[in-house]
Amino acid sequence: MLATTGAFRVVVASDLRDQRGRPADATNGELRSLREAGLVETRPYVIGRDRATLVTLTERGRELLERHRRPDCERPSQTYYAGFVKPRELSHDAHLYRAYERASERLKEKGAVVTRVVLDYELKRDYQRFLQDLKRERRRQEQATDGAAQVGEWAASRDLPVVDGHVHFPDVRIEYERPDGERKVEDVEVVTPHYRGAYAAAKGRTGFTSYRISTGLGGRGGRSGRSHNPRIFDEFL
Repeated sequence: MLATTGAFRVVVASDLRDQRGRPADATNGELRSLREAGLVETRPYVIGRDRATLVTLTERGRELLERHRRPDCERPSQTYYAGFVKPRELSHDAHLYRAYERASERLKEKGAVVTRVVLDYELKRDYQRFLQDLKRERRRQEQATDGAAQVGEWAASRDLPVVDGHVHFPDVRIEYERPDGERKVEDVEVVTPHYRGAYAAAKGRTGFTSYRISTGLGGRGGRSGRSHNPRIFDEFL
């Protein structure tokens, strides 16, 4: 529960599973114990017309995950997040784990093993660092170019699309390993009814896997049916 919540920052409580594979309940059971131990924070929330309870890690919970990592020098480590941020985006962010579930189940059917998930926060943070370094380098060399070529190279090296001169970032990037050992990524975008016009058209050209949602929790989007693996993030710890 802690690893899943930390990887996606915000998860609907009922999407989590306890030791027996049952939907988690914020008022009792393991999720309640985690909250009382100060490891998670819960918040009632209305998504569309559906009432839900959202779960996020506390700093104490995130620190606990960090202390129990399994060292792996060959791969980047899983990033864990804590705390509710951007209240206006909570409804959107609450669907990220559901979108991941759909994509990961399809990958596992092909024999792939998920090794890490990366949220857009991390990708955008790396991009901003790159832009700052590029700006300093251009200023040092007194270059007047806009750096479009360097931006394109940076995006290509990270398998990110550039559409109409802008780098686009998926909501969730799934890193996985194929049965033959090749490492690949699948980028997933949670599409809401607010995606319209030029923005929607640009997103449609990115090649991201779309997970369409309604305004509430009833719209599962994508393919029908869901399955849960409560141990999906055990390998990250």
